[in-house]
This record gives sequence, structure tokens and C-alpha cells, in this order.
Amino acid sequence: MNLPKIGLGTWMLKSAEASFSVIKAVKLGYRFIDTAQAYFNEKGVGDGLKEVIDTGIVKRKEIFVATKVLPLYYRQQLTYKSTLKSLKRLQLEYIDLMQIHFPAFNLGYSHKKTLSALSRLVDEGIINHLGISNFTVQHTKDAIDACDKPIFSNQVEHHPYLQQTELLEEVKNLGLKFISYSPLARGKALQDPTIVDIAQRNQISTAQVCLAWIMSKGAYPIPKATSVEHIEDNFKAVNVQLPLEDIKRIDSIGKTERYVTPAIISPKEWKK
Repeated sequence: MNLPKIGLGTWMLKSAEASFSVIKAVKLGYRFIDTAQAYFNEKGVGDGLKEVIDTGIVKRKEIFVATKVLPLYYRQQLTYKSTLKSLKRLQLEYIDLMQIHFPAFNLGYSHKKTLSALSRLVDEGIINHLGISNFTVQHTKDAIDACDKPIFSNQVEHHPYLQQTELLEEVKNLGLKFISYSPLARGKALQDPTIVDIAQRNQISTAQVCLAWIMSKGAYPIPKATSVEHIEDNFKAVNVQLPLEDIKRIDSIGKTERYVTPAIISPKEWKK
């Protein structure tokens, strides 16, 4: 299936919260759910997915489910085995997208060996696509060269305060999907004067402004939300088309702030 324009992120959600959010999101129309082994909530996400599939709200083939390999499991056999465990926790017959969470070479990540484990899982029908996350332009190119399967996507932090212009262009030119996590800048962008003004003039929420701006770039945002109100509000951004002048105003905010920089596993290039 094609990647839906917007997804539900589940970072920092406890299992019960993740299950609740997944059920509510799917009922509201979401068809893309993202999690990770590092979130320790795959079982909760799986419970939510099982509920909406078993009750007929959605068919399995109509929903795109993505997760990520924990950096501690980058050794070839660990990558393979951990994915099978993710499959069990998610209670699915296959995973649509399995991603390398960070290019943590110091923890055993290898473009060739780690990605070959995911390639094997594609051959076995366990995953449909393999992806990367938090990869720089050069990391992305090196991964493509080393892998015998197409790489589907690169998921990175992306919002009005971290516009990733060069990376976005390069990733799209390489034929990969660009998935945007923390699309609201951890809530910081929602109070930005430019974004507040655009929201008021267009009679939409500030979250919708940020998400619509991301989608205008051909990227796929995955905002996290736990309340029904926010889950619904975010999803409505799919139908928002910002005027070009407003897109340019956001492009010109001129603020660069990265909020997700975990020690040890973050690319050293981020510190430059």
C-alpha cells in the first residue's frame, strides 16, 4: 500500500496509552502507525491494532505499521531475532516497515551486515520494506550502496525549527520517503508568533499549520497524541492547503533547534 500522508507517532507513550491512541486514531481515519523497540510499547500498539482489526474497523492490509530496531540489537543475528520479537509483540503476520533507529556504528551497526538481516526478513515475508532513521545524507547514500534491497524511507526530526532542507531534497532525489518525527518541535513551534498568526488567519490550529507545512514539502509527519481532541485535530491537517505565502513565511523563520540528540547513538555530524 502507499504510505498514508500522516501517521500516529507513539514515542514516550506507555503501552496502555499507545493502545488507546491507536484505537482512537484508526477509528478517526489514520492508517499509518509508528513505534519502535526502544519505546517499549510495541505490545500496547499491538493490542490496539488487534482490537481494530478483529472488530472489523480496518483490514490488516489497509494499515501501515512501522517499527524500529533497538540500537543494542544491530549485530546481524540480533537484528533478525529482535524483529521476530517485534512481530510477536505487535501481534501481526508481517511488519510493513522495519527501520534502523540510529546509525550507531559504535554499537555494532554495519550498513552491509545489519541491513542484510533486514533484507533476509524481506525475502521471508516478515517485513515488506526496510528503512532507516536519523541518517545523514552520506549515511543514506552509503546504506543504499550496501543494501541489496530498496530502502523505503528515512525518518528524521523535522519541523519549522529544524527544516532539514538539504537532507529532505537529497532523500527525495534518492527515491526515499521522508518521514518527519517530532513535527511540532516538542510543542515549541505551537507558540511561534509566525505560526500563531498563520493559524489565526486561516482559522486552523497551530498544530495543523506545522503539519500542513511538512506535507507541503512532500514529507510524512507522525505527530504523537494521546487525547482524542489532539488526535482528531492533527488528522484534519491532511485537508489543509496553506497559501504559498504562508509556506514561505514558515520557510523564513530562520530558527534551527534540534531536540532529539541521545548520547552515544546520535550521528557525530549533528555536532558540527
